[in-house]
Amino acid sequence: MRFGLWFVAALLSLVHVGASASTLADKLLSADYVLLMRHAYAPGVGDPPGYSLDRCETQRNLDEQGKRQAERAGQWLRQQGIHQAQVMSSVWCRCQQTAERLAYGPVTIEPSLASFFDTPERAEKQNQAMQRMLANMASQANRRPLILVTHHVNILQYVGENIGSGDMVLARFGAQGQLLGYSRIPSP
Repeated sequence: MRFGLWFVAALLSLVHVGASASTLADKLLSADYVLLMRHAYAPGVGDPPGYSLDRCETQRNLDEQGKRQAERAGQWLRQQGIHQAQVMSSVWCRCQQTAERLAYGPVTIEPSLASFFDTPERAEKQNQAMQRMLANMASQANRRPLILVTHHVNILQYVGENIGSGDMVLARFGAQGQLLGYSRIPSP
């Protein structure tokens, strides 16, 4: 009798995991959801003086912990049923490194995802550019799930909340790319 109850409980827990997994994938298949991800762990704050966007060695980059964190995120996303995705990244190397380690294939550099940490006066303009990009992406027929790898300042400006390195935000957005609601997903 105990084995029978244990077996039923185990089956029910699998059904629950399956339902949760398909929910994220289903939402990302719809035209009004996007997954925003803060780049994985890169020690420090900001970039060193004199950094160049053309030279990764001059920027703050992922360390080994950050690389593993990004790989785990990609594995976790596939466990959630997201087997294909369109991944866009900020031009900063730490974002590109994160996006590449998600392992969804080629990564597209998207200017509206660039950091404005050093130029906070650009926050609203940058946020509006990202919203226009989202509105454009939503209008594309048969698009794959969209994952945007960006910076804490961009996510803070869009959703109004700071998130940690490698954390994600599942955001629902309107026809003009404006935020309608979101939920946080901690780094796996």
